[in-house]
Amino acid sequence: MHPAPSVIIFTTFSGLGLGLLFWLGISPDPHGGWVGFTFFFIAFALACGGLAASTFHLGHPERALKAFTQWRSSWLSREAWSAAGALAVMGLYAFFWVLLGIHIAPLGWLGALLCLATVGTTSMIYTQLKTVPRWNHWSTPALFFALSLGGGALLAGYINTAVFLIALSGAVQAYWFWQGDQRFSDSGTDLGTATGLGSRGKVRAFEPPHTGTNYLLNEFVYVVGRKHGDKLRLISLALSTVLPLLLLLTNPGHLLAVIAVISHVTGVVVSRWLFFAQAEHVVGLYYGKR
Repeated sequence: MHPAPSVIIFTTFSGLGLGLLFWLGISPDPHGGWVGFTFFFIAFALACGGLAASTFHLGHPERALKAFTQWRSSWLSREAWSAAGALAVMGLYAFFWVLLGIHIAPLGWLGALLCLATVGTTSMIYTQLKTVPRWNHWSTPALFFALSLGGGALLAGYINTAVFLIALSGAVQAYWFWQGDQRFSDSGTDLGTATGLGSRGKVRAFEPPHTGTNYLLNEFVYVVGRKHGDKLRLISLALSTVLPLLLLLTNPGHLLAVIAVISHVTGVVVSRWLFFAQAEHVVGLYYGKR
């Protein structure tokens, strides 16, 4: 699928921000004063900035509020409600703690749960799509959770926790890459099942459906060369997992910790680009692209 910059920004930075808010919400001894303000500011900036970016790939961004009306059937609507709840509760928690010095732990726990719910609903927007077999698997929400919590722990300065979770997210990411390559063929979907003519024998297209490009080809039949895809996968794993782990395990100071954060975020951006660019939509069968 076409990797729109808005959804890459959305899924990368909202996940990091919500992951940081999760750790701030469950911390038994959170930072107060200006230090606490700085942590909450970074978390809200990432979460709100990422969520705001998600509206830019809508055809009519002014209608985004209508997403709240479809919570019974739409994971996008559920994401909107859980995100609004998470930001409201964590905002209230931060107000009492940072500005008034009142630590209401249950409020932080509730906000942390809502942050996890938001990450989960975001992942389900993609996981539910049977038309994209690479996404339609339990490893997709596992990847979203691992990256959010690992990146959040890194931003929160929880080094030991970050080492474990970043290593875990790297393993999940590698599995997602490897297993995802087999998912389209394992789904059993081909031109025969798509047309309902498979029982008559092998089905092939007589000629291309269109003589030129169209919306479906532009948005759903984006193709990345295997050689380039493999290189980008190695780059994403090296930046998001290997380099941050090496830096964190050397007992880093502030400078190396900042480099680890930058490396991790850059690697996640690359992996998110691949998440969309290598998502083979079944509509590509009609154009001979699958």
